[in-house]
Amino acid sequence: MGARGAQGHGPVAPTRADASIDRMNFWPSSGFSQLTRNPRGWLEPTDNYLRLFLARPELALVPESCPAEIALHHALIASPTRPVPTDDLHALEDADARDNYAVYVRFRDALVQAGSLEAYYLSLVRGGSITIPPLFMDLMVQAILRNVLDDTHDAFEVRAAEMLFRPQRISVPNGQVLSGDRAVLDLLTETGGLGEVGRLLVQSNAPLAVIHLEVLATDNMHRYWEANERHNFLLDLTHEVKQDLSHGLVFTMTRARSGLTALAQVLEKWIFHLLGVQVHIKPKQKIDDPAWRWHVGLDTESSAILNDLYEDRPVETRRMQRMVSLFRLEFENTADMRADVAGKPVYLGLTMDADKVVRLKPQNLLINLPLGKAM
Repeated sequence: MGARGAQGHGPVAPTRADASIDRMNFWPSSGFSQLTRNPRGWLEPTDNYLRLFLARPELALVPESCPAEIALHHALIASPTRPVPTDDLHALEDADARDNYAVYVRFRDALVQAGSLEAYYLSLVRGGSITIPPLFMDLMVQAILRNVLDDTHDAFEVRAAEMLFRPQRISVPNGQVLSGDRAVLDLLTETGGLGEVGRLLVQSNAPLAVIHLEVLATDNMHRYWEANERHNFLLDLTHEVKQDLSHGLVFTMTRARSGLTALAQVLEKWIFHLLGVQVHIKPKQKIDDPAWRWHVGLDTESSAILNDLYEDRPVETRRMQRMVSLFRLEFENTADMRADVAGKPVYLGLTMDADKVVRLKPQNLLINLPLGKAM
C-alpha cells in the first residue's frame, strides 16, 4: 500500500472497546485497546480496530480525494465491515486509492472471517503465501505481542519485543552490541532530530549537535515507561562480558539484564500464545553439539548461515561476523516434538545483513519448529 499525502478529513475518534485489558499504556498505536479477547485469550477484531486502518495515511482522505472516495470513506468509518461493491472501488479516480481500498477490503474480510488476529496471522504464515502488505503483518504482530505482554512489567521485554515488528540497526561500539530502531536512527541521521530544519542543515553540511540516545538500563526504566517515543531507547544485546585478569586468565560474566535474555523470554511467550507449546530459550555463543539435528533461522540471513554450518560448508568470516546471537531452544514436553528429534535441542540464529540491519521474522518460529503431528 502506498501513502497518498497528508491526512485531510479525520476519522471518527475510536472509543475503547474493552478497558479491562488496557492495564498499561504502552504501544498505544497497536490498537490493543480497541480489541476484545475471546475465551481463548486471542484478539477479536472490532469496528474501532478497523477504523484505525482507515485513519492511516494510505487510506485517510486528502484534499485531492474525489467525491466517490469521500463517500466511501465516510461510509466505512460509519460501518467498517459494510460490503464494498466492486463498482464503488472502480468509481475512485485515484489509482493508488483504488488499490489501497481493495487491499483493505480483502484484509478486513479475511480477518473478520478468521475471527481473531491470531487465527488470521497463523493462517497466513502456514499458507505459504502472505497476501497482505508487510505493514499489515507488522501491525498484527504488534497487537498480538501487546496481548502476549499484557501482564509484563519488564521494560526490557517490551523493548526486545519491538524487534519482532520493527527493523533494528546494530552497532558495536567498544564491543558492546546495541540494537536501535532503524527508522529512528535513520531519521536522526537525516535530520539530527530537528525535523525539516535539521534536514536542511544536513543538506547544507551545517554542523549539528550530537544526539545521544539512551541505552535501556535498570536505572532509567522509569524514563522508558514515561517516554512518548519508546522506540528512541537502545537495547543492549551484549550477553557476556569478558574481563582479562592477567596471567592468561579471562573471567566471563553473563549479564543478568541482557537484551538477548529478554528477547528469548519474548520468543517463549510468543510460541506459547500461538502454538500452546512450552519451550525454554537461552542465548548461546556457539553450537558445540555433535548431535545437532534441527535449527531455525530467525531471519533470512541466519537461515542460510545455519544451513551452511549444518552441512559443513565453509562460511566466510564476514558472514559469521554478522551473526548477532545464537539461541538454544528446548521443549518442556518432548511429546510436543517430532518423534525423530524428540529430546534434541533446536538452535536459533539471529543475524544482521550487510547494512547492519536485523529483520526478525517471528513467523519462522511458528512454521519451522519440529512439532509433532498432533500439533
